[in-house]
Amino acid sequence: MTTEPGQVYIVDLGMAAKSRPMLVVSRRDENAPRALSVCAPITTSSRGSRYEIAIGKPRFLHKASYVNLQGLQAIQHHELSRFVGRLSQETMLQVKEVLAWMFELSR
Repeated sequence: MTTEPGQVYIVDLGMAAKSRPMLVVSRRDENAPRALSVCAPITTSSRGSRYEIAIGKPRFLHKASYVNLQGLQAIQHHELSRFVGRLSQETMLQVKEVLAWMFELSR
């Protein structure tokens, strides 16, 4: 399996039997040494943080939502249970900007 930035999968995080949508933020890499993708959780509650990106209500989600980049996790590909959609290039540019700010990377 190869994932791409912007894809959204449902992932069972094992916390209180809660499955949630996760956004793939890591690059596409067919030759990665491990079957992992770096993902950020998508949530319906905002804390008004610079780590969050409002994404509105994509057709594949039930409510207006936010990407929580402070919650980054490496997810094994077999845990990506169901592909549900893809976020826009515009949103992914915002994700890259926040990640650059978050990790103090010059662009």
